[in-house]
Amino acid sequence: MQTNFTEKQLKNSDNLANEKVFKKCVHCGMCNATCPTYQLLGDELDGPRGRIYLIKDMLENDRKPTEKVVKHIDRCLSCYSCMTTCPAGVNYMHIIDHGKKYIEKNYQRSSFDKLIRYFLSITLPNTKVFRLSSYLVKLSKPFKFLMPSKIKDMIELMPTSFPQKKIPTREIYKSTGNKKIARVALLTGCVQKEISPQINEATIRLLNRHGVEVIVPNKIRCCGSLNHHLGKEEDAHQDFKNNINIWYEEHQKGNLDAILSNTSGCGTTMKDYGFIFRDDKELSKKAKVISDLTKDISEYIYESLKLDIKEKSKKYKVAYHSACSMQHGQKIHSQPISLLEKTKNEILEIPEGHICCGSAGTYNILQSKIAKQLLVKKVKNIESLRPDFISTGNIGCITQISHGTKVPIVHTIEVLDWYTGGPKPQVLLRN
Repeated sequence: MQTNFTEKQLKNSDNLANEKVFKKCVHCGMCNATCPTYQLLGDELDGPRGRIYLIKDMLENDRKPTEKVVKHIDRCLSCYSCMTTCPAGVNYMHIIDHGKKYIEKNYQRSSFDKLIRYFLSITLPNTKVFRLSSYLVKLSKPFKFLMPSKIKDMIELMPTSFPQKKIPTREIYKSTGNKKIARVALLTGCVQKEISPQINEATIRLLNRHGVEVIVPNKIRCCGSLNHHLGKEEDAHQDFKNNINIWYEEHQKGNLDAILSNTSGCGTTMKDYGFIFRDDKELSKKAKVISDLTKDISEYIYESLKLDIKEKSKKYKVAYHSACSMQHGQKIHSQPISLLEKTKNEILEIPEGHICCGSAGTYNILQSKIAKQLLVKKVKNIESLRPDFISTGNIGCITQISHGTKVPIVHTIEVLDWYTGGPKPQVLLRN
């Protein structure tokens, strides 16, 4: 793709980086074939190729975003399916992130939209605020019919109660295996550790059982993904910098073998820290180290651990849902399936498994109509397999899919923990 940036514009680091990405695009349109929004809406501007043109036009011409442009950019799920499909290796992730950041700085949203986005940006990454908000949501449910659709959707997705945590909160979880073989840091997530603490508990149990010491620094914040994808650069960077410095210090102090994420959306962003801070003199080295150390939990187990699998007498049909941030963002697909196959259950890949379930961070709130259509499609494909339960590696997908089907859904690490000596996941006790 031909570009027309001026020398002055190319002094901007994001413009410079994305000019190289734009030039890789050959206009072939193969990205549209796997883009969920293009498949649903059929509009060129609701596919990656169209959005690339819109963003390129804004950046080259220093053009203020119009309502039409913002509509199409906002509809992007950031599922990155297009990146898996693209034969030219176009890094669409960096283009769409830059586009959203540019819109956030140069477009005046309605007061209501700004309020919703602000609420999400301060609520979801902050566990105390999240719990308080959930309590208020519980009180407001009888009056839901009086509220705008986005508020209704938010209320539907917010929990009204929280599971009891079974493992005490501390910074170091020592290995219980015969010998310590590794030392890792674990990002426990924001919403996840409140609504599904069993995921982190299963992760820690399995790692400890196999000789891995787990570090959970209490000053670690949100990974920054949520605000990053909302275009709120300043808020995201505060979290990025905080976490990078803490993990780097921990690494210098005791040599971390890996920094683990059991939420694939978080892991995708963490692996991009090195790129985000590529020009930062103070953080570039640290950020690259953290990105290089970051691994998804399934990726780490597959590469580094020999699981002590304990077979069960009953065999299950397990539908594996590959989260977009896992298969497209991190290029991890076969590893979780291989691990699940070790349980000797029947592992089923979902038809059209490359298509997003509609969760996509805050997308199911901000673009609920499209998200619901994607959910219906995803559930239909899952239920066609008649599975006993669903396994996936991302809390967002778990939350979204559980609102569309009665088939139980669990995190992959919960299954692996169960088959290596841990308890059977609570939602499967009836199975």
